[in-house]
Amino acid sequence: MIGSAPENRKAAPSRDALMRDAVAQLKTAEVPNPGREARLLMRFACDLDAAGLSARAGQQATPQEVQRFEKALARRLRREPLSHITGERAFLDHVFEVTPDVLDPRADSEVLVLRAIACAKGRSDGARGDGEGIRVLDLGVGSGCLLLSVLAACPQATGLGVDASPAALDVAQRNASRLGVADRVSLERGDWLRGIESHFDVILCNPPYIDLEELAELEPEVRLHEPLMALSPGLDGLIVYLHLAPLLRSVMRPQAVALFEVGHRQGEAVAQIFGAVDFMVVTHRDLSGVIRVVEVT
Repeated sequence: MIGSAPENRKAAPSRDALMRDAVAQLKTAEVPNPGREARLLMRFACDLDAAGLSARAGQQATPQEVQRFEKALARRLRREPLSHITGERAFLDHVFEVTPDVLDPRADSEVLVLRAIACAKGRSDGARGDGEGIRVLDLGVGSGCLLLSVLAACPQATGLGVDASPAALDVAQRNASRLGVADRVSLERGDWLRGIESHFDVILCNPPYIDLEELAELEPEVRLHEPLMALSPGLDGLIVYLHLAPLLRSVMRPQAVALFEVGHRQGEAVAQIFGAVDFMVVTHRDLSGVIRVVEVT
């Protein structure tokens, strides 16, 4: 009717209200750290950094933000990894693209990368004495978070990343461009060391090391959504180390170092595997005190 009052429309909820409701749902779904997860989902939905969300949390969300947040929340409640929803993961000093084709970068791997950076910087051009730059090899490169982090921290280094998955190599290539190191890295499809004829100063490897029996114990985000070929080599989680140990010297320059990430119960066993073929072995523990990296020279 002309002149009648407009229909009352329900006011859009505030971002705070949406997050409070999300926290309750995430708790019910047994998602760890529900408060943090809700804030990260809201930041994604609103395209805001932490400071921006804090400044605007009490304001009404736009219809587009509500829709985007609710879709993202529904995926997270199904225990889809947050990185698959947002398409990225922060790792050390950089943010990497992440897809279901690659492992989600984890803080556990930072131990390996920091040690690799120290080794690469210690073997600078001058320290080598032969005029050649530092060469870094990453076996099972995945998203590229290991290799590319090292190259970004060591501007004189170049690298080769090998992976059996073409889709993973595509992700790594995009991350190389994102970090500005694409001109210093080659990415190739391969089967571990097969066909590699070059020699390297620093070798990185975070192989599949989870026994099939252990897969059932993993959280749904990993068990249901990450690539199986990057998680488990089969019944024996040590099989990749056993395969690589006798072949490794064929790609090592003099005084080279190789760094392997290992499972939380595998440190001593992996050290013994490399020690049995006459490598010098040092282990490095993560912040939880667990042996996370086996270093061999």
